[in-house]
Amino acid sequence: MTNGGDQGSVFGPEEYVSPLASEHVAQSMDGVARWADNVLMERWSGTLKSECLRNAEYETPARLEDMIRGFVDEYNTTRPHQSLGYATPSTWYSGGIAEAA
Repeated sequence: MTNGGDQGSVFGPEEYVSPLASEHVAQSMDGVARWADNVLMERWSGTLKSECLRNAEYETPARLEDMIRGFVDEYNTTRPHQSLGYATPSTWYSGGIAEAA
């Protein structure tokens, strides 16, 4: 097993790799410990934690799921994003990238 930073320790063990290989599934890893591989997801999860979960109280896993679902819906459909020209991700996707494809 090659330990390539955070990638190797999680996605390199034989118990993980063998079932994928037996089904002809190729793992996608751009390089060893590349910072750009997860930066968008890490930023999004940080936003989820700081704006929704950090001070939240929930009684059940179902309530937590509802909170996260509500955050994702608000994040994608009603919250304008500066990086998208103050559009929402859903309008940006449906009006821009989907048409380009």
